[in-house]
Amino acid sequence: MEDCFRAGMELQKMLIDERMKCENHRTNYQTLKAEHTSLQDEFMRSQGELKRLLSDRQAQQEKVQLLLVELRGELLDKTRELEELRLQVMTPQQLELLRAQVQQEMEAPVRERFNKLEEEAEKYRSEYNKLRYENTIIKSQFDHQRAEHAHILEERKIRHEAELSHLEKDRADLVAQYQGSDPLRDVKRVEALLRDKAVLHVRLKGLEAEVAELRARNENSGQQAENVQRIQIRQLSEYQASGKSLEAERQSLRLQLERMEGELQLSHEQNSQLTGRLHKAEREVNSLTCEIESLKHSHKLEMASVKLECTRSKGEVERERDTLQGQMDGMQTDVEMLKAAVERHKDVAVKKEKEIVRKVQSAREEEFRKIATLHEEKLELENRLAALEQQRALQDATERTQKEEWKERLRSAQQGEESGRRELQTLRSVLQQQSFILKITVILFDLTAEPTYRCPTGTLSHSESDLMETNQRLRETLDRVREELRMTRGQAERSQHDAERMLEVRQVEWLEEKRKLQEQEAELQQKHTQDKEKLQRAAVAQKKSHVTLNLQYISCKYPINFKPYYLFFLPLSRRSFFSQEQAQVSKRLKELQRRHNEFRHLLLGNGVNHTTSAEEQNQREFSLLRQRLEDLESIQQQQLEELGSVVQRDQADL
Repeated sequence: MEDCFRAGMELQKMLIDERMKCENHRTNYQTLKAEHTSLQDEFMRSQGELKRLLSDRQAQQEKVQLLLVELRGELLDKTRELEELRLQVMTPQQLELLRAQVQQEMEAPVRERFNKLEEEAEKYRSEYNKLRYENTIIKSQFDHQRAEHAHILEERKIRHEAELSHLEKDRADLVAQYQGSDPLRDVKRVEALLRDKAVLHVRLKGLEAEVAELRARNENSGQQAENVQRIQIRQLSEYQASGKSLEAERQSLRLQLERMEGELQLSHEQNSQLTGRLHKAEREVNSLTCEIESLKHSHKLEMASVKLECTRSKGEVERERDTLQGQMDGMQTDVEMLKAAVERHKDVAVKKEKEIVRKVQSAREEEFRKIATLHEEKLELENRLAALEQQRALQDATERTQKEEWKERLRSAQQGEESGRRELQTLRSVLQQQSFILKITVILFDLTAEPTYRCPTGTLSHSESDLMETNQRLRETLDRVREELRMTRGQAERSQHDAERMLEVRQVEWLEEKRKLQEQEAELQQKHTQDKEKLQRAAVAQKKSHVTLNLQYISCKYPINFKPYYLFFLPLSRRSFFSQEQAQVSKRLKELQRRHNEFRHLLLGNGVNHTTSAEEQNQREFSLLRQRLEDLESIQQQQLEELGSVVQRDQADL
């Protein structure tokens, strides 16, 4: 018994020791669990910060890519503009070639024309010199021949005078001899002298013919000289005109050359401006290329640093994922304990879903009812407006017919007045004629008081009385017509005044109706906006409830990690964690995970395998709950879209 008691006491002590150890392990487990949750919170925060940094880095990288694409596009545009400017701008060699080509193209026809003109001028000059030389030769020949002819004439004149003097002397001798000689010898000598005289006469005739021939030759040579002189004068005038035309062409060519020099100078200035722009564009392109190169280099450095950080963070995340996978195995027990809470949340979600559906249905019914009342009021207003428009159209038609009737009556009255005036004019003319005739008859009656003239005067007085009666009747009819015309005018004015007054009254009534309708429309619009705001508030409340349900679902699914998920929806704190601190935290987390697994192994033993089927069942239930929530969200979104379309249609109808 003592041994049994001692064994029982020892067993009790061992149990007490084991209980103490279990309590110590439980307290250690609680502390480790609290540290694990805090470390997990820190890990989730660091993971969120890492995601944020990665998203920021990706956004910056996308911005850099967009900036790089924009800069590349600008660079391509600048290079294209540079190529276009290079194609447009000429190099100095091309400019010199173009200048030489333009100068050659401009000078070639001018030089050719100038050479032709020079050749023609030389030809004309040579011909002119030749003609002048020939003219001088002909002049000299003419002067020489004239001098020779004058000398010959002088010689012949002297010879003839000498012969005449000799003949006179011979005649005197002959006369003396005749007086002192016998007649026979004188007859013979006379015959001889006659023969000599005939010979001399023949010689004189020949000399006169030679003189006439010389005079004709002299006249011909003078005419030829005059002709040559006229030809030379004409050629000289032609040469002078051609010289003037050549001088004018030379002036025009000089002006054209000056203009071309101005254009060439302008092209030089434009070329210098274009070269300046080209150099500026090249400097801009060089600066842009330098910026792009620097951006590329910085981008490469940033990409390398980001890749290194990503690889390092990826390794850390993988290690932490392994640790968290171990933690998930330990959290399955907590998931089993939260099934009841999940069922309760399911019931709450179903109740809230039914309540939301009922609220949405009641809101839709209320909206449909309001829309129906609005349609009825709109139809009533349209009917009233149509009746008012029809009444106004009828009133306008009656007023138009009354106006046309009064216009017709006024036109007939004016026509009657015109006809009365014409009749009155004719009657006045007849009355004047009758009065004139009456005066004449009275004068005749006074002049001749015989009884034979009394009958016509009686007839005339009778006709005068008839004319007076007709004149009185016409005056009465004219007064009556004028009175009727005045009455019709007054009646027309009164009717027009009444019509205008009625029109003003109707316009006032229509304006009052329009104001009332506008007030009703404003009230309906205000009601519609209030209903729309209510629907929007209901939609916002529904979205909020949907978000809370999602958060509850997430808290039910991951009860331990609910705080990091909730913090993920909040604005992330902008803190930076260095790699050494993350390594220390990961080492501490691994140590705690190892200790947690050892303690769990001691507490649960081999009961981990039984949790896999429960975990699968829990996952199926969570998937069903997620599907139901997604269906509820789609139904609510569809109802909101239907309500929005109804509201838009009502706005369009209004």
